[in-house]
Amino acid sequence: PAAMLRSLRRRWDGYKYRFVPWLALNLRRKRRTLRYVPESSQDKIISDEDVFETLLKIFKALFINDLSRQAPILALLPEIRCKYMELLTVEQKQSEVNSCDPQSQHVFSPEEVLFNTLGFSITRDRSSLVSAGTGVFVTKGFVPKGTLISMYPGTVYRKHEPIFFQSLGNPFIFRCIDGILIDGNDKGLSRSVYRSCSRRDQLGPFQMSDVSWLTSAPQNPLAVGQYVNNCSPEKPANVCYQEFDVPGYFPVELKQYLPNIVYSHDTE
Repeated sequence: PAAMLRSLRRRWDGYKYRFVPWLALNLRRKRRTLRYVPESSQDKIISDEDVFETLLKIFKALFINDLSRQAPILALLPEIRCKYMELLTVEQKQSEVNSCDPQSQHVFSPEEVLFNTLGFSITRDRSSLVSAGTGVFVTKGFVPKGTLISMYPGTVYRKHEPIFFQSLGNPFIFRCIDGILIDGNDKGLSRSVYRSCSRRDQLGPFQMSDVSWLTSAPQNPLAVGQYVNNCSPEKPANVCYQEFDVPGYFPVELKQYLPNIVYSHDTE
């Protein structure tokens, strides 16, 4: 009986944050440390334009850092080939070259690219909160107020789409203000669904999403948002979630760093 009760308690701890009556009862109690957003119009801490520009900045830096691996994409998009080589020349302070040859560049780790671009780096590690599992820490540099610091990865589900089996024992399902669900679990059925949807949407060499966040070495160093822990009664949150819709005109060559994929192919 005791073991059964402990098992039920663990399951409840994983589900209660998605259980509406429990949320309603506990909202007042945690208002002191919880960021309360009564409606979507009050969700924005920084503008969508700032989020978009930050994503472009870090994704371009990652693309340039990994330019030697981008040959298939650059071969199909010759108009952007020299553009990125010019950026590489400027950012790495190299002498001007006559040809677009990316073979001689020094390659940094994604964490180093993040630090060189935004001034900080982050990593997953054991949380400082008791029994909170894994957390996310700033390992180098400084994060100014109002800075985009991570992204919540995973498969994106609309309200009517099937997520029951993926949700069993899954503490990584995030519910957006509009009811959209993001499954940020990097294991089990959730992992398989994400990989399948990512392969489905790939167009030749053009990856429409990043699958490396499912591993211990994500190519997008921001894709660790599912491990950012919530506040506790003792420690108020020092980050908050903000929703952002990736525009349709997002550069196709940079979509390989987006750590999200839609469950249904007809969803944008």
